[in-house]
Amino acid sequence: MTRPESRRSRRQRVTGLLGTPFGLAVLACLVLAGWAAWSGGALDGPIARQVRTTSFYADPGLDVDRAAAERIIGNRRLVVVLRSPDADLRGTCKQVKQAADGTVVLVLSRDGDDYDTYGCALVPGYDKKNLGKAAAAEMVIGRGIDTFADRPLEAVKVIAVNYDRLVKAGTVPDGARTISPSLPRFLLAAAAVLGVVAAATALYLGGRRAGRLAAARRVRRDELTDSRSALGAATAGLAQQIIDLDPRYALLHGRRGGDDSSFGRRYRQLTSDHAGLLDRLAALDDADEAAVRKLIRRVESLSRQAQALADGHPAPNDPPQREK
Repeated sequence: MTRPESRRSRRQRVTGLLGTPFGLAVLACLVLAGWAAWSGGALDGPIARQVRTTSFYADPGLDVDRAAAERIIGNRRLVVVLRSPDADLRGTCKQVKQAADGTVVLVLSRDGDDYDTYGCALVPGYDKKNLGKAAAAEMVIGRGIDTFADRPLEAVKVIAVNYDRLVKAGTVPDGARTISPSLPRFLLAAAAVLGVVAAATALYLGGRRAGRLAAARRVRRDELTDSRSALGAATAGLAQQIIDLDPRYALLHGRRGGDDSSFGRRYRQLTSDHAGLLDRLAALDDADEAAVRKLIRRVESLSRQAQALADGHPAPNDPPQREK
């Protein structure tokens, strides 16, 4: 069994996600997708799905040339639905109400030697200001078709002629029927395009930023490598200077009574400072550029002291640096 605390935790996570911009965007997309699916005919029956894109429908099993019937109707705002005998014509008209909006629909079925018909004029305003015109269109659209009960294509021709008369009389609006995607589909397409553009832009900007950061890190790494190499070279040079001073110090130190001269004191201080420098080099963090540069300055100072000692000059007035 799921614990109440676990259920509450899941609810809190879902609520927290929906409260974020991402969650709100996902929710908006879901609502838009549902609207698009409904208005696009996802819940339509087989008849509504067909008349959404064509002007003629006939039940399976009926012997009629459907393509020829569509050519007869052409691009008129007219839809003809031919049902099997004893079909629910009124219910059929309700089924195609959304799919055939803006047209004059005639639903008919064979009834012996005649046609049983049900008309529904879905022209603009048919349920309000144009209610009278819609009723007149529904009565006129099926006139004269009973003569062709055994020839459905001829009946379709008569229906097309009746429709043209209604247009000429101004009962139904003129113009061709246009079939276009619903508004939600346009919105979804626009959202998809915007999403792709936004994602591409974000990737481009993120790539540029990542490239700049990588270039800056490489420059810093190269500078640090150069500084480390310079420190190593300077340290090696200082060690060589001390080695060159060793014979002179050994000569003075070998005298009776030892060496208490200024040279000896300065030499011993130099070697002591060099030993401390080596300890700091051993503990140096290669990524600490400031520490590397500080040690370079320290090595250069000791190198000047060694050179002055070798030349017999007084110690240079370098700023004092405390050993760590």
